[in-house]
Amino acid sequence: MAQEEKERFVIPDEEGTEHLFDELFRFTVDETSKSYMVLVPVGEEEEDEDEIEVFAFRYEDREDEENDIAFFPVETDEEWEMIEEMLNTFTEEEDE
Repeated sequence: MAQEEKERFVIPDEEGTEHLFDELFRFTVDETSKSYMVLVPVGEEEEDEDEIEVFAFRYEDREDEENDIAFFPVETDEEWEMIEEMLNTFTEEEDE
């Protein structure tokens, strides 16, 4: 089975240091029309599959701008709970 090519993103931290991430998955919530993406630091998937640090962001597509995707921090507990639920579902599907 061929391995699917994952999209990669460069995201700067608060100090401006750039970090490279692989997309784990993305989803949109129909009720709010907000989209979310779960990312993992490049190389971390191969290191220890039992303990992968993930990062979640709300994102918006911006096709007409230089950066075609804008990332925003997840701010509410409700958003975090929904992301956690989606991550658990994703993890269960990967284990099958």
